[in-house]
Amino acid sequence: MDSLLRHFLSSLLRLGVFGPLLLGVADSSFLFLPFGNDLLVVILATQHRANLPFYVATAAMGSTLGVLLLDLVCRKGGEEGLKKMMKPRRLDYFKRRMTSRAAVAIGLACLAPPPFPFTLVIASASAFSYPRQRLLGLVLAARSVRFTIVGLLAIRFGRDILRIARAPETTWVMLGFILLCVIGSAVQVMQWVRRA
Repeated sequence: MDSLLRHFLSSLLRLGVFGPLLLGVADSSFLFLPFGNDLLVVILATQHRANLPFYVATAAMGSTLGVLLLDLVCRKGGEEGLKKMMKPRRLDYFKRRMTSRAAVAIGLACLAPPPFPFTLVIASASAFSYPRQRLLGLVLAARSVRFTIVGLLAIRFGRDILRIARAPETTWVMLGFILLCVIGSAVQVMQWVRRA
């Protein structure tokens, strides 16, 4: 499993600026990959400080493309589609938020770390017909801010981060984290399929 993790990570790192783009699409669409792109931006920015603007741009664009995929599905499904994704009480909560403070909710969802319900906020905004261009613009702007902060912190504390990343314990933590993400993604997809 350790070699699989190293292979996956090295594949993303070899892609350079395209790694955050691809991981951003996956992370912001239907998969459950909390902190995945943040960690990739941290590693890349620590290794190649001068390229931080490119990592920020591609990570934000990848996230925006992932949101577009999610938007295409959820907008078509509308409120009926949301009923299959969440319980009625939670649906009512999101409906109220999307009618009164959609931009704030979307911005917070893009900036906040897990367990903030990013996917549900984006799905709700799409299902309740929040304007697509505004949605994608907010995501691009807020994710750019988030990845800039993450990258600057990586540059500032990079040596310490790399020292921690090379520790054997970190490998096991990452393996557990990846397993959690795979299980979380599978559960999420199964719940959507079951409710459909």
